[in-house]
Amino acid sequence: MSQLTVDVRSLDLTDPAAFLRNDVHEFWRRARVAHPVYWHDPTDRKPGFWVVSRYSDVQSSYSNPALSSVRGNVLDVVLRGDDSAGGSMLAVTDGAHHRRLRTVLHRAFTPRVLGEVVEKVRHRTTELLSTVAGLDSFDFAAEVADHIPMNTICDLLSIPTADRADLLRWNKMALSSDRADSTELDALGARNEILLYLMELTQDRRDDPGSDVISMLATAVVDDRPLTVAEIAVNCYSLILGGDETSRVSAIGAVLALIENPDQWHALRAGDVTVDSAVEEVLRWTTPPLHVARTAVQDLDIGGTTVREGDIVTLWNVSANNDESVFAQPRRFLLSRSPNKHLSLGHGPHFCLGAFLGRAELRVLLGALVAGVARMELRGAPRPLYSNFIYGCDSLPVHFARR
Repeated sequence: MSQLTVDVRSLDLTDPAAFLRNDVHEFWRRARVAHPVYWHDPTDRKPGFWVVSRYSDVQSSYSNPALSSVRGNVLDVVLRGDDSAGGSMLAVTDGAHHRRLRTVLHRAFTPRVLGEVVEKVRHRTTELLSTVAGLDSFDFAAEVADHIPMNTICDLLSIPTADRADLLRWNKMALSSDRADSTELDALGARNEILLYLMELTQDRRDDPGSDVISMLATAVVDDRPLTVAEIAVNCYSLILGGDETSRVSAIGAVLALIENPDQWHALRAGDVTVDSAVEEVLRWTTPPLHVARTAVQDLDIGGTTVREGDIVTLWNVSANNDESVFAQPRRFLLSRSPNKHLSLGHGPHFCLGAFLGRAELRVLLGALVAGVARMELRGAPRPLYSNFIYGCDSLPVHFARR
């Protein structure tokens, strides 16, 4: 990563390489000061869009009904045109239909329902850490983080164990990559593989329902009608996207941050900070989803700037979570930080449905590290993801000394 040497408004935010070649946090610091809301010019036959970087503007925009998610909530998708799942997938619906669909899906994510799932997370995490602790070197991403969130969501959906490796591989390609030669066609193909798989599984559950989330959706009624097979598939896909990628990357980022900030690791081990507080700082610090995208459905004002109906607007969580007006010394990893009203899980009507589960996974991981690991060391360079949507690492060579 190099220092930022270009004008803020000339950096191409559609190019994943821009997030590897430049100091991301210096870029956003400058943007908040000089251009908190600015127009990003069109690039490579793609339309331009608004860039929103200050916490107050990002937070208020999340709840503004003049900004719609129906055309898409990821920049790369909305720049290509309308999201094919718009109006069907919870993350890209709005209004009354969004509220009713969310009510149905929420039944699977209450703390009471998730109790058994979290217990499986605890068992799986403890077992994985026990296997790798004491090894001279291992990849935390591949040997631990890859296996927790995806298996947790697959437990909820009752996806056969034999199929889970394929889902993980496809999901890694869908929104990010560790390869600069990955193409949009690769990502599209991966998404289609997941959807086709889920549609087939949905039809099976409709014919022979069980007690899992897919079966629940297959027998649910929304807006006085059953959901179609395609609607169920895209919403299960949304659960996989939200439940795997962001949780996996935040777990990897948590370990890296603790290694790079030994004082915070010592504070956590000594009980000087609570695990719950540590979870919130990990979420703020890692901010896996860099942004969300919206489309203006009417003229509106954002931070004193007029946005016109039809304009694409991007809300940059990574900038909001490091806004000095809200977070003192934002580039300091501080597990005791309070208050810590980060936006890593969104805000408003689209607040992350799986927030309880995502927090629980991090809580279990941090607790297991404290209980079973005495010392953590880097044993190689972390490998960054190649993405302008998910920020973090895909590989983390480390050594854990047993406690």
